[in-house]
Amino acid sequence: MVDVKVPAVGESITEVTIAAWLKADGDIVKMDEPILSIESDKATLEVAAPQAGKLKILVKEGETVAIGAKVATVDPSQTQGAAPSKAAPAAEVKTAAAPVAASGGDKNFPSPAAGKILAEKGVDASSVTGSGKDGRITKADALSAQAAAPAAPAKSNDMAQLVKETISQSFGREIKREKMSNLRKTIARRLVEAKNTTAMLTTFNEVDMSAVMEMRKKHKDAFKEKHGVGLGFMSLFTRASCIAAKNFPAVNGMIDGNDIVYHNYADIGVAVSTPRGLVVPVIRNAESMSLAQIELKIIELATRAREGKLSIDEMQGGTFTITNGGIFGSMLSTPIINIPQSAILGMHNIVERPVAVNGQVVIRPIMYIALSYDHRIVDGRESVGFLKNIKDVLEDPTRMLLDL
Repeated sequence: MVDVKVPAVGESITEVTIAAWLKADGDIVKMDEPILSIESDKATLEVAAPQAGKLKILVKEGETVAIGAKVATVDPSQTQGAAPSKAAPAAEVKTAAAPVAASGGDKNFPSPAAGKILAEKGVDASSVTGSGKDGRITKADALSAQAAAPAAPAKSNDMAQLVKETISQSFGREIKREKMSNLRKTIARRLVEAKNTTAMLTTFNEVDMSAVMEMRKKHKDAFKEKHGVGLGFMSLFTRASCIAAKNFPAVNGMIDGNDIVYHNYADIGVAVSTPRGLVVPVIRNAESMSLAQIELKIIELATRAREGKLSIDEMQGGTFTITNGGIFGSMLSTPIINIPQSAILGMHNIVERPVAVNGQVVIRPIMYIALSYDHRIVDGRESVGFLKNIKDVLEDPTRMLLDL
């Protein structure tokens, strides 16, 4: 027998949670084939089979185990006669997976991890188009799948009965209890730590997005044709933040003991919402990247974040963070600093508002922006100046070319 043990995933990490078994007990696995995913307090990682053979699972999904713990064994003497795959008995366990079509093989059939995600979402696998081999539904397909809209209630002449049925469907006294994941516990701990250990304050401003939106509209086709990616607001805010960080270095710095550390580079963290919680992958040396390079990197990191494939190194060492609550409809917020950084920029939704321009009231697309900062290192002059610098750059995008 060959033991399958939990690998070391970081210097400070002592335990992980078994997030999902990608193979079933009794399956025949290949060497280096992913067989389970583990979740630490910072990332989700896949563990591969150390040897080809028959898999024996020793630890259930959801259990927390120490680094180095044995979670399964592989019997290399058995390489044939695999047990049915984990997702096969879909009808029996009432998952969202559909039975395999007689002539379709794996077509529209989810992988074990994808089947679990679809079941949690209540999505019928038959409604999902798989992007894997032979149309197989992958984990990424499952994460992006949306549940079908609920069917309209049947018509009834008895209005009182209809109201009663509607209320009974909407309300109840059930409760649901689930164990916090390691990632969620880490998010909670760091947010409380940031509130308790920093002198956090937030300043606000508003940006007239007319010039930026006009620039995107005018050049979006040529930009996409040349670079293969659209020009989004996040890359523009990242570029503006790099310029402002050069002019106000304390915002891009941090406190280390009794020292203040200033950075002559900008490693920008971009907050990404995933099914498991908020993660912040880092764009290294964003100050030296073009808008297209920033856009491509954001798409790459965000995609891998939602698939749970980010490495720990990709989420450490940022100097400044940007979070965009506007994609969820947020009008205004006070984001919490991503310690040990000293500041975080909050973007919000764009709303047409009446504003005064040259003595006239006009309608303009306005975004409110917020900068939360650690007042121990960043003074009011610097925080206000930093946010005003971002406003000026976005309202006159040519300043990006001049690095002003």
